[in-house]
Amino acid sequence: MGNYMESYTGKINRKLQKKQRIISVAAGREPADLVLKNAAYVNVFSGELRTADIAVAEGLIVGLGSYQGTEEADMTGKIVCPGFLDAHIHLESALVSPKEFARAVLPHGTTTVITDPHEIANVMGADGIDYMLQATQGLPIDVRFMIPSCVPATPLDEAGANLDYRAIDSFFEHPRVQGLAEMMNYPGIVGGDGDTVAKIVASQTHHKKIDGHAPGLTGKELDAYIAAGVYSDHECADLEDALAKLRRGQFIMIREGTAAKNLEALLPLLSENYYDRCMFCTDDKHPSDLLEKGHIDFIIRKAISLGANPIRTIQVACHHAARYFLLNNRGAIAPGYLADFAVVNNLQDFEVETVYKKGKLVYGNGQVADFAEPEIEPYLQKRAADTFHVAHLTEADFADERLRGVLGLVPGQIVTTDNGYASKIEAEKDILKIAVIERHKNTHHIGIGYVQGYGLQKGAVATSVAHDSHNIIVVGENEADMAEAANRVAALHGGIVVVNGGVVTAEVQLEIAGLMSNAPLVAVNDALEQAKEAAFALGVSRKIDPFMTLSFLSLPVIPALRLTTRGVLDVIKQQYI
Repeated sequence: MGNYMESYTGKINRKLQKKQRIISVAAGREPADLVLKNAAYVNVFSGELRTADIAVAEGLIVGLGSYQGTEEADMTGKIVCPGFLDAHIHLESALVSPKEFARAVLPHGTTTVITDPHEIANVMGADGIDYMLQATQGLPIDVRFMIPSCVPATPLDEAGANLDYRAIDSFFEHPRVQGLAEMMNYPGIVGGDGDTVAKIVASQTHHKKIDGHAPGLTGKELDAYIAAGVYSDHECADLEDALAKLRRGQFIMIREGTAAKNLEALLPLLSENYYDRCMFCTDDKHPSDLLEKGHIDFIIRKAISLGANPIRTIQVACHHAARYFLLNNRGAIAPGYLADFAVVNNLQDFEVETVYKKGKLVYGNGQVADFAEPEIEPYLQKRAADTFHVAHLTEADFADERLRGVLGLVPGQIVTTDNGYASKIEAEKDILKIAVIERHKNTHHIGIGYVQGYGLQKGAVATSVAHDSHNIIVVGENEADMAEAANRVAALHGGIVVVNGGVVTAEVQLEIAGLMSNAPLVAVNDALEQAKEAAFALGVSRKIDPFMTLSFLSLPVIPALRLTTRGVLDVIKQQYI
């Protein structure tokens, strides 16, 4: 007991000394650690630009006025913004490790992200959540978590795990967990399904947030969904849907990512009437977008170019998400807030020049500062590297020529159309065979169907990024190349593969749970772009992304038709055809 009391007393004394120094610096009795001199800064509380020295001590903003510091940086002619927050993202979508993701977004002023490790949890279960918690510990961006609510996405899918409320309950006590991630199973909520609603009850018991995912839900069903305790939605693709949810009290996450782009449709939400109920998110952000366009800064830049008020837009990009997630010490430039800054050249071009995290320069002069790599326990590293349990595949596994449903692709969208039935490959009619192979438990379950609109004229394309269960999905002009492509994905322990005539013409290895690579972002992007060109060379339509399009065709919650390990599913009727 004595040692405990000594430890506790020592902790209190250290915190007291730190607090006393913060007060002393704020009062001008001691120099600050850092002072941003002559800073024109965005005040998110008053909605205006103010000018002052910004004093920092112990990682916090301590004063706005006239200050001296051990380190000083002249901000004349620049605009200092609070660090930006992404309100909802799946880090796995960047196809690189969390540390590489951090390197990618720091130059764009992002200092906090709210991630849903839904993809890796569908592969590794609770171990996947633990892996991501460890892989993000101590990064120079603050990674907060929403715990996956749908593993698997629906009972119709075959994932690597099945997480009920008991399996996720303990995670709510983790200091970086903010709540329950997107409740995709809205039919389960509206229908009062006990197992589904129990997850909301568990999250609320821990006083946590619950995020939503309910595209197009209306009327009494929407009322029931929100009454259950779902506080936000990021799936609004049109203004009518967004306003219906906002008027019922939900916060709207305006999404502008790689797969879904909703900013233009929802731009009116950035008006005075609605903007304080909005925040920005990307959901999914692929390597080329991160490298060529940016992150939250890209959304701000685009919104301003479309006529949005710059100050309001910045408020949406930082303060509103912080407030929603009860991260009460970030998202603003004021005494007591974290010293997270994104310094931009002006409010029109909005080019991020320097970034500070807790008062430390983490990006400047075009360089990201070095940082320590998070430590991941060996057990989790081994688990993440060994997630493929599937027998060797042959041409005969895909040779069934019974009548199957045809998934019709819609360029630029992830919905599909019901294009009837087919019994064989007819490349001249753009009818190709598609298959989903269960890869978690070696069940040898293979769902077979057909797809139209992909354009492939020869060969096959396969990927282990297949939402949400991430089985192997492969499309081909012949069954032999389909088997070759799927086998190569398994041999790589995950990835994207293009095959022609039995020869691999391009590949991207994704050895972390079949979803992410340990390689640098630039290297992964280069391999990805080469693979795209290899797919286009085989006839894949340039109107679509060869791999992103393929990855969504197995997601059994998006209409009209999808393909799972059990066959072609009519999503509207929730039955196999």
